Amino acid sequence: MDIPISFKEKITNCFGTAGRDWLQTLESRVTNIASSWGLNLQEPVTNLSYNYVIHVIDQNNDQYILKMGLAGFDFENEIRTLQLYNGEGCAKLVKADAEQGAMLLEKLQPGTMLCTETDEEGVIQNFCHVWKQIRRPLPVEGDFPTVLSWATAFAKYKSNYDANDGPLPNEWVEMAAGYLHEIQQISMKSELLHGDLHHENILFSTDRGWLAIDPKGVAGSPYLDVVSFMINHLFTKPDPEALLKLRVDLISELLQLDREKLLRAAVSMSTLYACWGIEDKDPDWENTYQCAKWFKELLDKGERHNE
Repeated sequence: MDIPISFKEKITNCFGTAGRDWLQTLESRVTNIASSWGLNLQEPVTNLSYNYVIHVIDQNNDQYILKMGLAGFDFENEIRTLQLYNGEGCAKLVKADAEQGAMLLEKLQPGTMLCTETDEEGVIQNFCHVWKQIRRPLPVEGDFPTVLSWATAFAKYKSNYDANDGPLPNEWVEMAAGYLHEIQQISMKSELLHGDLHHENILFSTDRGWLAIDPKGVAGSPYLDVVSFMINHLFTKPDPEALLKLRVDLISELLQLDREKLLRAAVSMSTLYACWGIEDKDPDWENTYQCAKWFKELLDKGERHNE
């Protein structure tokens, strides 16, 4: 079974000993699930991240996606989220075994990623369509993680740089944390969010149009579920700052989101992503922080205009 070295390194770096143990049993787990579910294994997807994802065919020659991950809360949470979406605006969950860390998913054909589209306004419109399709109230009995739980990254960053000697000013991080709590309080109640809705997690199906995949399943304000898209695939474009503004303008219009609240959410979440990137030694954190500064400039201009 083909398990790329880069995937093994990512799993080990992220999950440590548990990740190494999981990798040692991965091939047998995949083989056992495939046998139990009557699947023939094909090739893995080319963009593996934190789960092993492989194309499979069942006994009727129908094609599916088999997703294997470390069993635990996050994997179970994704299963629950997919069950709640029930194939509406999202790829369908066909079968799952939480204890084995296994999911069988609908295979979207041709499965083209939204990032392959070149008409930027069309890309934004397709994103907004999917965003609307997956709006869900938070289940009363759900035990979903909250976006506010992610905010611990702000406190962790400041403790790592308590002398204010980090790449981000501590005052900026405090402002971003304040915006996050403010947006959540203004929203009054949380919704079920995808949590990672960007170009690579929106695929095209000839039969069903543009659909989401790989939901995180978190509780929070809907304003917080657009930022990962807005900052994605910017810096390969001729004028990333202008494209960012276009995304802000069109998304606030098409989704009827208050522009000032949207920008505060964007400053907060992009700063959060930058904190994660710094911790993970991801060089892209600088671009993410630049997006946060552009969002803040747009916010300040709007506030001055309203005075």
